[in-house]
Amino acid sequence: MSDLSKVPVTIVTGFLGAGKTTLISHLIRNAGGRRLAVVVNEFGTLGVDGDILQSCAIPDCPAENIVELANGCICCTVADDFIPTVAKLLALDPRPDHILIETSGLALPKPLLKAFDWPAIRSRITVDGVLALADAEAVAAGRFAPDVAALDAQRAADPSVDHETPLSEVFEDQLACADMVLLTKCDLAGSEGIAAARAVIAAEAPRPVPVIELTEGVVDPRVILGLGAAAEDDIAARPSHHDGEDEHEHEDFNSTVIALSEIADPADLVDRIETLARDHRILRVKGYAAVTGKPMRLLVQAVGARVRHHYDRPWRPDEPRRTTLVAIAEHDAIDHGVLRAVLEG
Repeated sequence: MSDLSKVPVTIVTGFLGAGKTTLISHLIRNAGGRRLAVVVNEFGTLGVDGDILQSCAIPDCPAENIVELANGCICCTVADDFIPTVAKLLALDPRPDHILIETSGLALPKPLLKAFDWPAIRSRITVDGVLALADAEAVAAGRFAPDVAALDAQRAADPSVDHETPLSEVFEDQLACADMVLLTKCDLAGSEGIAAARAVIAAEAPRPVPVIELTEGVVDPRVILGLGAAAEDDIAARPSHHDGEDEHEHEDFNSTVIALSEIADPADLVDRIETLARDHRILRVKGYAAVTGKPMRLLVQAVGARVRHHYDRPWRPDEPRRTTLVAIAEHDAIDHGVLRAVLEG
């Protein structure tokens, strides 16, 4: 690649827990000789995904090529955070061959796409493609997309009623901006769930897009990198619920960080996180736990009541052994005291 050529950028979007970090970890480990750089955006102040990806660093994607923006939605901080970060990555020697951007699960991809028209970076990078990850099991269950037929019937009966939720709008905007949809968690959805999820995506997407099925983020990088979409030149074909708005807010969502002491039993923590999803409308919980008597740190990732956990690495000597979790939900569901009480027992 000559110094005058544009560096391709892949935007990885998708709802909370759809598997974006798992996918990017796979791409880092299977870069095929590409020098990669990664920008990770977290919703909330506790950075988890960036730390996970840092542990995946290899010579073709060293730790200094992995940058985390953990201070809110990347599409709302373009001038202050995103543009300087991309400029810094482009100044690396050697320069990255490809940049991956993992948005938060709540980010709207279109405002970020518009940032690629900024003069500071317009001539230096191009959007190779927008990948929207969709959890097949969740989509099949109708949790992140409305029942279009039912909505039409209800609106016909009462035109003043709008049953779309903020979550459905985020999901639809992600699909509308995508060059390719990656259907994840296919092992959990089964053949019927996959078929149902594909039907939802086909109904919601404003234009036909390829849909690829994958499990645990495993996909041939040649399938999803090198799309050559130049998406920054095709913004008009990617409709959004927020078209015409000068800016948007994320007041529909909120997060809180809960710090606890060591825990005795991971299974008990899992039960309490399931309670948060079931009884307190918590969408996502992620973070780390210190387990009494265990030298390893416990990584916790929950989507609704589905909780995964494993020991990811030893605690460092300079780290305090404590449990730190971030909870994300729609705005009125966040009550720090209540959530803390549930987790403490």
